[in-house]
Amino acid sequence: MAKTNPGRFFEDYRMGQVIDHAVPRTVGQGERALYHALYPARHSLYSSDAFAQACGLPGSPLDDLVAFHVVFGKTVPDVSLNAVANLGYGEGRWLKPVYAGDTLRATSEVIGLKQNSNGRTGVVYVRTRGMNQRGDAVMEYVRWVMVRKRDVDAPAPDTVVPELSRVIDPSDLVVPEGLDFGNYDFAQAGEPHVLGDYEVGETIDHVDGVTLEEAEHMMATRLWQNTAKVHFDATFRPDGQRLIYGGHIISLARALSFNGLANAQMIVGLNGGAHANPAFSGLTVKAWSEVLDKAETKVPGVGAIRLRLVATRGGAPFALRGEDGKYLPDVLLDLDYWALMPV
Repeated sequence: MAKTNPGRFFEDYRMGQVIDHAVPRTVGQGERALYHALYPARHSLYSSDAFAQACGLPGSPLDDLVAFHVVFGKTVPDVSLNAVANLGYGEGRWLKPVYAGDTLRATSEVIGLKQNSNGRTGVVYVRTRGMNQRGDAVMEYVRWVMVRKRDVDAPAPDTVVPELSRVIDPSDLVVPEGLDFGNYDFAQAGEPHVLGDYEVGETIDHVDGVTLEEAEHMMATRLWQNTAKVHFDATFRPDGQRLIYGGHIISLARALSFNGLANAQMIVGLNGGAHANPAFSGLTVKAWSEVLDKAETKVPGVGAIRLRLVATRGGAPFALRGEDGKYLPDVLLDLDYWALMPV
């Protein structure tokens, strides 16, 4: 009997199926160092214990996207090992900061299935939750992924496409316990801009760019224990190219957004996201943002800013879709998220 894991195919999923993902991961300062080596991450709350403590936290948490990548990586062997592409995200919330020494694990529930018209692939929707060693949920999100069928003649399941909230209500955003921007040091943070300085509809060109390197994106994907074949095996795709993990683009774009949004400190909500076009090594990633909304939170002095973050392969800033409504070919990522910012 074969003991290796070939991964699940589309016909292996059932509505309501709950999958406990293997290999818990204890994260430490090494993850922070590698994350900041791989991406030009500079947000002060994730760089300095002293800064974080002045903002009411016990110390500097690991970057929010470290938690996302680790939890996401746990799910890959069970959800997207045989994926053609990761298609989108929704209803994501960060529920507790993750600190060095925490151990993360993940579980997912299948909440939607839809076979594609070609009969060779289908879309699987899962709601994933990441927990720490105390059983506290640290984050949750929905994602949908296109997965190959093992047997093209296998019958199609009943189509179920979940209804997801387009935007997380600001009242449902979780502000970490103790967070207080009353002693916020704008000079140390790098920019003076508060929530009131941004206008809904405003667009920000983040100016800088990062050229993707083959070794770096594979190192990043291994760091998160993401085993999807398309990211490593050059024989897995017909074009012989390794597809860059979409989370790598998310982290690059988020880090680039520091220039103009240095005080958009903590990501607390993921309203939606799409990997609009594939990314490969050699491309230069640039980013721009649009302010979609602003809101108060339950904590005085802590506001929420809703941002569209767009990563491009060097395309003109602020261009997103063509006249046909489809993403322009230069657009790599379209991400809609909430972040916490001093008022």
